Amino acid sequence: MKTLVLALALAALSTTAHGAPDAVLRMDFSNPGLTPSQWTLEFHPDGSGHFRSQRGSAPASEPRLMEVANIDKDVQVSPKFAEHAFQVAQHHKYFQSECESHLKVAFQGTKKLSYNGPKGEGSCEFNYSKDTEIQSLDDPLGLDKEIQNVQEAAGDGRAQQICSIRPILERLSEDPAVLERVRKRAKALLAHAEE
Repeated sequence: MKTLVLALALAALSTTAHGAPDAVLRMDFSNPGLTPSQWTLEFHPDGSGHFRSQRGSAPASEPRLMEVANIDKDVQVSPKFAEHAFQVAQHHKYFQSECESHLKVAFQGTKKLSYNGPKGEGSCEFNYSKDTEIQSLDDPLGLDKEIQNVQEAAGDGRAQQICSIRPILERLSEDPAVLERVRKRAKALLAHAEE
């Protein structure tokens, strides 16, 4: 998940003005059809935190792909991401209101955002949120924006040899756990690779 990628990037410690050191944001993700099926990221305004994931009971991946192990470790998210996440929490009254869209969209996984600190506490749970700030914190695998970037780069010639990522695009285009628009873009990129 985009959050996961950002969370695992190491950065220097930095204190922000958006919360006291004892404030904590927690992001939970759960989807029994994916591997890992559940992960939790907790972090403080300075970016220090902890990440935990569980593989779950989803079928084993293809033999040619790397198997995902459970993770339980301290992490350091980038100061920029921590600052942004705490700003989102503040804008949304520390998640003391509903964030589910109630739109009929495919199940993308259950996400829960929680804040606990001197400003209060709150949490909201959702499959899909219409709020772009909320949704951006838990964009599954960060694929929506990333594949859009690849598609644009392929269209204007900045990305060539799309065929070299064919196996990844095929997996994305066939994976029902991936957003529909990501699957469509992956299919379009596969067609572009054939040209």
